[in-house]
Amino acid sequence: MTALQGGLRNDAAHELWEMDRAHGFHPWTHFESFETEGALVMTRGEGCWLWDANGTRYLDAVGGLWCTNIGLGRADMARAIAEQAERLAYANSFVDITNDPAARLAAKIAALAPGNLNRVHFTTGGSEAIDSAYRLVQYYHACRGNPDKHHIVARHDSYHGSTQVAMSLGQRSGDRVPEFRYISDHIHHISAPNPYRAPDALAGEAFTDWLVAEFEATIAEIGPDRVGAFFAEPIQASGGVIVPPAGYLRRMWEVCQRHDILFVADEVVTAWGRLGHWFATEAEFGVIPDVICTAKGLTSGYLPLGAMIVSDRIWQTIGGDRWFTSGFTYSGHPVCCAAGLKNIEIIENEGLLAHAAEVGTYFEERLGRLAALPIVGDVRGKKLMLCVENVADKATKRLLPDEIDIGRRISDACEAMGLMVRPMGHLNVMSPPLVITRDQVDQVADTLGKAISQVTDRLVRDGVRIG
Repeated sequence: MTALQGGLRNDAAHELWEMDRAHGFHPWTHFESFETEGALVMTRGEGCWLWDANGTRYLDAVGGLWCTNIGLGRADMARAIAEQAERLAYANSFVDITNDPAARLAAKIAALAPGNLNRVHFTTGGSEAIDSAYRLVQYYHACRGNPDKHHIVARHDSYHGSTQVAMSLGQRSGDRVPEFRYISDHIHHISAPNPYRAPDALAGEAFTDWLVAEFEATIAEIGPDRVGAFFAEPIQASGGVIVPPAGYLRRMWEVCQRHDILFVADEVVTAWGRLGHWFATEAEFGVIPDVICTAKGLTSGYLPLGAMIVSDRIWQTIGGDRWFTSGFTYSGHPVCCAAGLKNIEIIENEGLLAHAAEVGTYFEERLGRLAALPIVGDVRGKKLMLCVENVADKATKRLLPDEIDIGRRISDACEAMGLMVRPMGHLNVMSPPLVITRDQVDQVADTLGKAISQVTDRLVRDGVRIG
């Protein structure tokens, strides 16, 4: 819902709204609707709460974009950022220069990462971390005398970022538009491990067998000596909060091991506590990847920072008299790294991993009750990373027509009641801050349930067939 739709109640709110409408160019802009409706202008945040320019308060069950893990408005984080900006606002990290927050954060990340992933390459976000990993795959295999081993396998319904490379690796419905061009000659996609949408009524281990066989067949078709890496989110986030069946990721990792394929884990969303762990790949799924890409919760959104974390084996292979010519002006930015260190300190000192696990389990249970509603086909996810899939027919899993825009209708109804959930086509996605309370979880579940019921009643009155 935009500020215009909600009613601009003061001159300052209208001025901000009009400035943005006249000059803003938003990510994922839909030009026609933006020209008429503009954007909802946010002006303040505290914990799990947001306030818009009108002073309306919302419970943010979206967590920014999967990222406001420690909550908004923290004075201790603001002080850490300000103190570092005053002490050293910038230092470049190219070649042989570093700074104290970057060195300390790299060591801290290496200590928390699984296995022997001990080398940290800083970026400004998740997309750049994915880009860096894409380049590293080519570099690593070329250093071993296998320059043709540069093909990459990713998955349908995946999202890895919005740079040219990251968007080519991802393949989420609605992301690809005909006006853009994508890399397709050496990036390949296999099925998403979505149990709710499994083909031929496959379930459990049979579905996993089918997925693994498809991966093996794809490798055979490309040629094992040409496949360099498999990119995978432990839980596919923006693609629909897809939790793979038990054993799937481990078996995919075993296939990679057999064929000398690097396993690149996209933990941009799942790391830093969202599932109750520092990193989810090993803790939740029993896999130690070769590379981890991360961002978002690394600073809880206070400042832009991402990282590519690399195993000792890769580091030792690519070393010697070579240059890794990849990096960014703000790689290892001292103020961003200070924010990362403070963020980790807060998560540790306040026990937010354990809190996320405990409250996240309760969130799963409370949101799961919505499965009884007529249009809710599936409620899925883990801990503080959950999703409701809305359907026209629960028995057949038939979707509502795209023009109904069911996810948006439900999110608009939620916003009218002071709750923000994220619409993604027929889905409503939630990834609240780790500091969310049980009472706030109740508010999310109750309000979302009311919104779904309201929207369903309107659809029935308008003659839309449900069931």
